[in-house]
Amino acid sequence: MERKIKNFIKTLGPGIVFAGMCIGVSHLVQSTRAGADYGFSLLAAVIAANLFKYPFFEFSSRYTSATGVSILEGYAKMGKWIVWLYGIITFVSMFAVTSAVTFVAAGLLSNLLGIDLSTNLWAGVIFIFCVALLSTGKYNALDSLLKVVSTVLLISTMIAAVIAFYRGGVEPIESFVPKEVWTSGGVIFLIALMGWMPTAVDIGTWTGLWAEARITQTGYKPTLKETLLDFNLGYIVTAVLAVIFLSLGALVIYGSGTELSNSSPVFAGQLISLYTDSIGAWSYLIISTAVFSTMFSTSITVLDGYGRTMDRMVKLLTGKSYKWNYNFWIVLLSVGSFMVISQFLNNLRSLIDMATILSFVIAPFAAFLNYKAVFSNDVKEEFRPPQWLKLLAIAGLIFLSAFTLIYFYVLIV
Repeated sequence: MERKIKNFIKTLGPGIVFAGMCIGVSHLVQSTRAGADYGFSLLAAVIAANLFKYPFFEFSSRYTSATGVSILEGYAKMGKWIVWLYGIITFVSMFAVTSAVTFVAAGLLSNLLGIDLSTNLWAGVIFIFCVALLSTGKYNALDSLLKVVSTVLLISTMIAAVIAFYRGGVEPIESFVPKEVWTSGGVIFLIALMGWMPTAVDIGTWTGLWAEARITQTGYKPTLKETLLDFNLGYIVTAVLAVIFLSLGALVIYGSGTELSNSSPVFAGQLISLYTDSIGAWSYLIISTAVFSTMFSTSITVLDGYGRTMDRMVKLLTGKSYKWNYNFWIVLLSVGSFMVISQFLNNLRSLIDMATILSFVIAPFAAFLNYKAVFSNDVKEEFRPPQWLKLLAIAGLIFLSAFTLIYFYVLIV
């Protein structure tokens, strides 16, 4: 028993990093907006997105456990053109994704410190700090602290939700008119909500890259059972928190007449108020620190994930490994994302919707690649997904494709 615990501790990591990446814009912003604007009407959509995307994230971890390499190598075996296509998709989307995440983190930092600087300047500070940590390999020293504050946020969020449920929702103002989901604006937000719920499907490849790094770090290759336990723990936490954030928005804001701001710093203050209104004003500093730290963790994880992905794809396409390649990509991504943020200074909603919708539109393709890779000859029969998971994956492909078609239909009409 003691040996099993030690082995699992060695395995533990990629699932936590995945959860840290997910608990960012999709939860703090999109889930909160869903509850604030539509009450509990979109709860089923949040649950469905988590359910139908699950197989494709799980397949990435499963593939690495079965083969010892990331699922990107599986893409390469399908054909070099697949790697080129995935690389182009990644390049096109990574600036929007990184800028959206860091835009929110910048607003939270401004709110926390109370220093009146432009959001893009705060974003620049975050980018510089992230690049410095990642390029020098000192992120590991910060990782333990981020896990502590993330735990504080998790506990605080659950407490705030329990108190909010106990008190009941706010009394709607007389002029309150509920928003309809099945309108063009409602459907577009629905797609945006599910785009990053719990995160974008195309970045599910990162779990395999992190698993590789964890094996190198510990010298221990976990069993499939240990790998999936680590992943499932992280995934369950993200799914539950998504529901909780939606509930907070529904119980504390929906019907009150309060409109969530397009300004990142103002939105940050409104987000913190979800906690202080439930728990008490005394919790402000604790909550604001924990929320910012969680978003900062997401920012640095996204930079790392894209850096590792582009580094690996260059290696797969050229057959060569360059020491400077990882640092080149995280610097390029930081500069490009800073420029994107500078164009959306007072339009938080548009930037996030653009990034999340883009992620949802490319989700069916990314999901299909993971499905094909995990059922390829590279994966031995004993490592392949069980029948129920295969059926859920097929349902997921239909779900993602159907809503993508609905989105384009709404745009055209």
